[in-house]
Amino acid sequence: MTHADTVTALDAHSRELLFSNARTANTFSSEPVSDAVLKEVWELAKWPPTAANTQPLRVLYVRSDEAKERLLPHVAEGNVAKVRSAPVTAVLAMDSAFHEHIPTVLPFRPEMKEVLEANEDMRTSMGTFGSTLQAGYFILAVRSVGLTAGPMAGFDSAGVDSEFFGDGRWKSTLLVNIGHPGKDPWFDRLPRLHDDDVLRFA
Repeated sequence: MTHADTVTALDAHSRELLFSNARTANTFSSEPVSDAVLKEVWELAKWPPTAANTQPLRVLYVRSDEAKERLLPHVAEGNVAKVRSAPVTAVLAMDSAFHEHIPTVLPFRPEMKEVLEANEDMRTSMGTFGSTLQAGYFILAVRSVGLTAGPMAGFDSAGVDSEFFGDGRWKSTLLVNIGHPGKDPWFDRLPRLHDDDVLRFA
């Protein structure tokens, strides 16, 4: 059976879970999230496409009290309570040396490793684009296992990198609080642009 033979549409409930009814959580319950579930999130998030299959995203799951206390000084004041309430905060990062894995992930073009090694601008552009794509996949994967995600850009990335990624190779790009919703977790739904403003057909 080929991949094309297995493609089916998601049912209405699944579409709502991932897209139309999904919300960014701002508070979380104390219910824990296991390592097994966090690994399940990545098992789903790793499959969608990236340019040349380079897969530059890396994930640090911050869950212990000690690790949270190390993270909090680098989080914007308005996000501190959110991080404190979440059982897990994922630090999403780009591996600045992702090209070292090209012989493994792109075995029919191993020479691309040397091409990217010699061209920092191309390497940075590809890594930024790919890790950003993967961040979106990651959020959808969190939702698909029955958890809520609270992505946040309000943090000092240089401080986080110094605290957790001392060798300078991983570069943090986004924080995602993960867990089950707590008390009053949702802000009011904000409007989306009208189809007429975003769609064209040629």
